[in-house]
Amino acid sequence: MESDATVIGVDLGGTKVQAARVQAGDIKESQKQLISSSGKEEQVVGEVKAVISAVMTESVSGIGIGVPSVVDVERGIVYDVQNIPSWKEVHLKSILEKEFGIPVSMNNDANCFALGEYRFGKGAGTRNFVGLIIGTGMAAGIVLNGQLYNGRHGGAGEFGMIPYRDQYVEYYASGQFFENVHQVSGLTVAQQAASGDATALGQFAEYGRHLANGIKSILYTLDPDKIVLGGSVSQSYAFFKDALWEELSTFAYQPIIDDLQIEVSEHPMIPVLGASSLCYAPLA
Repeated sequence: MESDATVIGVDLGGTKVQAARVQAGDIKESQKQLISSSGKEEQVVGEVKAVISAVMTESVSGIGIGVPSVVDVERGIVYDVQNIPSWKEVHLKSILEKEFGIPVSMNNDANCFALGEYRFGKGAGTRNFVGLIIGTGMAAGIVLNGQLYNGRHGGAGEFGMIPYRDQYVEYYASGQFFENVHQVSGLTVAQQAASGDATALGQFAEYGRHLANGIKSILYTLDPDKIVLGGSVSQSYAFFKDALWEELSTFAYQPIIDDLQIEVSEHPMIPVLGASSLCYAPLA
């Protein structure tokens, strides 16, 4: 499908779904609604259909959807969505294609975030790029040589699940860190840090060192041109930036650190744009 075709991008989360009609990266119309996370499979599917219908027109030639779980990209099957317990094995591609009569493409939300940043955001112009989401959890989408890399089972980029200390990287390098280690919400710490609270700033510095160790795994594995941070914790980058780069300075291959770029996502609709671009031909 050509990149100027009119398509719909859908970002399905654990509590809400957002859809937008998109043409050449320009959002024409968008809709968002809460979903019944604890509802039956058919109920949530119906809510996804409804938000798509709200932005559907005759000009739409494809639908791209990002979901917060493991996806069989080829067959369009969603497995074991943690925040939607009824979604154990949902054949979403075939369901939506039957409903709307146009092609549907799917991937997980981290891959859609990375693809959106690569095509329309801060990953533009790179060849090897990682979009790293640090929010409730930690996951990444990977672009290698200009192509989105899914892995055989669609599970590439789960750096948060790498063993680390007595747990795994996500335990220390996502928003879980503040409750796991300090028994306080990340939002509370961010608010306190914004007021100059020394304890909160110290907790963010500690977090930054853990995140840097997680990023080292990415650097040793992929050596990307750039990493773009997304997710709720990324908005507090100013509070942990110095500690992160201080820890990265201990990386074994200093030229990689010298050339590395780390930035924070700024476009709130990047996940939807990334999902929409699943409909287009891959970039060369």
